[in-house]
Amino acid sequence: MRLVRFRSGGRDGFGVHRGEFIQPISWEPFEEVADDLEEIETGAARLLAPVVPTKIVGVGLNYTDHAGELGMEIPGEPILFLKAADTLLPPGGSVIYPSQSERVDYEAELAVVIGERTRSVEPEEALDHVLGYTCGLDITARDLQVADGQWTRAKCFDTFCPLGPWVETELDPGGLAIELRLNGEVRQSSSTSRMIFDVPFLVSFISSVMTLNPGDVIMTGTPPGVGEVSPGDEIEVSIEGIGTLGCSVSAPGE
Repeated sequence: MRLVRFRSGGRDGFGVHRGEFIQPISWEPFEEVADDLEEIETGAARLLAPVVPTKIVGVGLNYTDHAGELGMEIPGEPILFLKAADTLLPPGGSVIYPSQSERVDYEAELAVVIGERTRSVEPEEALDHVLGYTCGLDITARDLQVADGQWTRAKCFDTFCPLGPWVETELDPGGLAIELRLNGEVRQSSSTSRMIFDVPFLVSFISSVMTLNPGDVIMTGTPPGVGEVSPGDEIEVSIEGIGTLGCSVSAPGE
């Protein structure tokens, strides 16, 4: 099932994407699920970021081949960081290239969406707490990351986390093809089977550090091929079993 957030007729709602139609299930602020709301043509709705998280948890250096291309050792534990909720960008949106940076990079990622309050779960139980999966982009101001010696500013500019187009609830995250195209050219191509720490382990590990709430997002790391973007670029992230997330890059004020 593909769960979406959308805007139609001046209202934001939650629904199920059924191809040519969206079946609304509730309007925001979230109310009880209703089964009598009329379908909306997909063309008459604008897709929003599919969730409203309290936090976005990032995982650094989580693909074996990515570690290899950087010449870095495989970490013994997941490397965690946070992205602000205001980094969220809906499908088809535009990443704003910050004036403070001279090097901004793309990082395609499988994003995990939490379905219920989760605290200190074992890996064997972790997937029971997951609502589903979506495509994500961890945009990074690389020069600022290096200059600051830590990652907060580099990861947290507004629009630095495109997410979508929906949450796919029926999916095994263990061996999915993941690909990024920049202006139509494939730049990243790998599989989630090459993760150092898989999804159940990440949910367990992160929930031992902080409580995960419904709608929270875990960005599971990026495969090799990370590179630079410029204003005017078009980016597409495709993940097997989910679909394609597209966005553009624009200069400040455009």
